[in-house]
Amino acid sequence: MTMWSAAGGERPSGFRMAVEDLFARYAEGFGDFDLNAVLDCFAYPVTIWQLGKGTVFADAEELAENVEALFDVFESEEIVRSEFAILDASASGNAAFVALSWTQERADGDPAMEFTCRYALRRNDLSGQWLIALVVNEEEVSPR
Repeated sequence: MTMWSAAGGERPSGFRMAVEDLFARYAEGFGDFDLNAVLDCFAYPVTIWQLGKGTVFADAEELAENVEALFDVFESEEIVRSEFAILDASASGNAAFVALSWTQERADGDPAMEFTCRYALRRNDLSGQWLIALVVNEEEVSPR
């Protein structure tokens, strides 16, 4: 189920299109191994939480090493395509929160990885473009 909400006078359809555009550019950047395309999707500083640890990247130069490491994972896992579905999204003013499910596939269509990720977005004051300000990768939780 996809849920959309927007506050501050923005039409949900415009917000939806902006979120879809942002993450389509992000996925295409990874698919093309285009470092600058991926880095252009972020607002700096950006924090990424993964494997129980948060890392703050002050600028694109600092984040580049992390993205290049992900390119190496894509290459070793033979990932050629990333598809996402928006699970939830809401915006208020220049802030938005988005949850996506991701499927990363090999050339034969076989899923290599599937996961959920949550994002805080910030709208750029000058361009009006939404950018990723925080990434929280959901960890697998074992039942107790």
